[in-house]
Amino acid sequence: MLLGATTGGRFMTNTARPDFAALAKSLKFRTQAFINGEFVDAVGGEEFETINPATGEVITKIAECDARDVDIAVAAAKAAFEDGRWSKLAPKERKRALQRLAALVEQNSQELALIESLDNGKPVDDAIAADLPDAVETLKWHAEAIDKLYDQVSPTASDLVSLVVREPIGVVGAVIPWNFPLAILAMKVGPVLAGGNSVVIKPAEQTTLSALRFAELVAEAGIPAGVFNVVTGFGETAGQALGRHPDVDCLSFTGSTEVGRYFLKYSAESNLKRVILELGGKSPAIVMDDVDDLQPIVEQLAIGILFSQGENCSAGSRLLVHEKIKDRLLEALLEHFKTWNVGDPLVEGTRIGAVIEEKHMNRILGYIESGLKEGGRLVCGGKRVREETGGFYIEPTIFDGVNNAMTIAREEIFGPVLSVITFKTVEEAIQIANDTPYGLAASLYTNNLHVAHKVSRAIRAGTVSVNCFSEGDQSVPFGGFKQSGFGGREKSFHAHDQYTEVKTIWMQLK
Repeated sequence: MLLGATTGGRFMTNTARPDFAALAKSLKFRTQAFINGEFVDAVGGEEFETINPATGEVITKIAECDARDVDIAVAAAKAAFEDGRWSKLAPKERKRALQRLAALVEQNSQELALIESLDNGKPVDDAIAADLPDAVETLKWHAEAIDKLYDQVSPTASDLVSLVVREPIGVVGAVIPWNFPLAILAMKVGPVLAGGNSVVIKPAEQTTLSALRFAELVAEAGIPAGVFNVVTGFGETAGQALGRHPDVDCLSFTGSTEVGRYFLKYSAESNLKRVILELGGKSPAIVMDDVDDLQPIVEQLAIGILFSQGENCSAGSRLLVHEKIKDRLLEALLEHFKTWNVGDPLVEGTRIGAVIEEKHMNRILGYIESGLKEGGRLVCGGKRVREETGGFYIEPTIFDGVNNAMTIAREEIFGPVLSVITFKTVEEAIQIANDTPYGLAASLYTNNLHVAHKVSRAIRAGTVSVNCFSEGDQSVPFGGFKQSGFGGREKSFHAHDQYTEVKTIWMQLK
């Protein structure tokens, strides 16, 4: 079922699924950086290629920004912040602008979904059904929150007035990953702009095109020039320059734990800017032996590891199953995995598309080889497929006989690879689940209410879903324990805290 908007947008339809392959040929891409309300070439004139993972072919060339472009973008963002064209607007005015932006994203959702699919390799129907509705809902939610967040008056003596107020932090740098480019862009932009800040976006070099199309919609929504900027390029140059910039007051990054450490280093070596990190995961999915219906559990487990090709930081990549039901569950899971076909992302019915790039495909295949060498039993998949297309496809993969010390159980694979680990007791399940440097998410399947409460409280993870695989909705915070996160939370009112400063105003009355 397509979940796009019903009006507006170049590719909208109320009657039938569009021919996305044909529409892809008509797309015209923005390829320049977006700075101070204008699309501009990189100062150095360099460009880089962006590849369609489904075919291995070049889509287009994009401006390759470096520190010089970051300087210009940050200066524009700082000027916009300081003159108050956005930061000093009445909250209701910012709210209206963000609502217009959300409406424009919704009206153009199928075009944006097609761009996401071409640039990322995910099925276009997934982008329409999940990524775009999530982006729209995120923008709407944070727009509504703008005039719902109150400042405070603290209790004082009658001759004193004590105010506790929120103020925007200033210029925010946001570094976006390639797995959910537009949804995570909205997740950061929503609370950043709601709080009155200016922002400089550095999208992943693999998936830049939707951020540039989004920039057009930002301008169309009437958000002033300089408030929203996009610098395109590589992490080692543009990303590092943003992380080190003395006029960036806050840096928000979603991506690998390895890269997240660099932004902490950049902050320490520059202006001690606030850093918010949403990082990797090795999430357990725990199935107790008290469950009575395996089929809905199997469906949720498959979504947890196969949706978006397993390129999801909260993917349920470790299946912890009670030894009494392991064989039955594995048999059902193997049968269900057959329904997750690997195919052309633009074709209706494709459930698994291409992984992001050849380098990442080879990394996943390397983990599969490691699993075999360390004694794992490959019971499903494990190979590259559709090689004749030139694309980067890997079939759904399951390892049985895994123990939690194996590399495939310790490190984030970020692909459609599931490791099956057995346990005997609730306590053992908790111990295995927590035996990881990560702590982003977990899921638990049980019919026992006592077990549900005990295990969900005992697991060291930012989100624990019970009898489902879910990260919750916009009203709940998202982020991780341990090496899965640092400095704050995405979503909910908590996201607004990290992009604002709290000020105390203490007044002595005469």
